[in-house]
Amino acid sequence: MDRPDLTYVVGEFEASLAVKSRLLDDSVFMKQVTHMGHLLIDCYRAGNKLLVAGNGGSAADAQHIAAEFVSRFNFDRPGLPALALTTDTSILTAVGNDYGYEQLFRRQVEANGVAGDVFLGISTSGNSQNIVRALEAAKLKGIATFGLTGGGGGNMRDLCDQCLCVPSTETPRIQEAHILIGHTLCAMVELALFEDLRP
Repeated sequence: MDRPDLTYVVGEFEASLAVKSRLLDDSVFMKQVTHMGHLLIDCYRAGNKLLVAGNGGSAADAQHIAAEFVSRFNFDRPGLPALALTTDTSILTAVGNDYGYEQLFRRQVEANGVAGDVFLGISTSGNSQNIVRALEAAKLKGIATFGLTGGGGGNMRDLCDQCLCVPSTETPRIQEAHILIGHTLCAMVELALFEDLRP
């Protein structure tokens, strides 16, 4: 192929829309998103925080989601505590060097998480070992566990209190749905806690 043409571009957009349409038509999935939003609202009302982690593109999504909570989403309001466990290179390299890559997020959950917090693990396969270990650590500390995955949910599915499995095996399509879910959760929390500040 010399250069992908208009048909290719349209096909990419259609593929993304098809996954989102499947989610929209799945009432159970929509109820899960709503329930996760309510649990996160309760977490913040209790004075707790969100911890988020992922690898590669999912690491970028973790940072993106945390930023929306700390800064703002739809309107100006006080910042909400959220930590992306993917950003401190000294911690990442120290834990990776001393304990192994699979312990990167577990160690941070143990150090920074407290009962009542929410840990959100993001993995398109659901099998990222460092996310699995972090979920195990979170459960031991009484931290609520959320997961964003694809396909059947992999090893994460049974470790999460709430696990949203995007019905796709294509990484880009899964990630596109993940950020939509992250945006929706943030919008729900922002509206519930700060509706009086909405313009």
